[in-house]
Amino acid sequence: MTELLEKAFAQVSELPEKEQNEIASLILEEIADEQKWQKSFADSTTQLEILAQEALKEYKLGKTRSFP
Repeated sequence: MTELLEKAFAQVSELPEKEQNEIASLILEEIADEQKWQKSFADSTTQLEILAQEALKEYKLGKTRSFP
């Protein structure tokens, strides 16, 4: 555990139980959200590669244009 996280937990441990639980819930929600995004990006890698290849192909064929 990092020093900063230890410091945060030490300060949170001094709060009333209700506030500790609220902060714990926020942290757990944030972790779950981050895991969801990581999984979503991992699952979409193949599709993103396909789209990138299609875009490059269209660019090389002159089917794209620049925007001002």
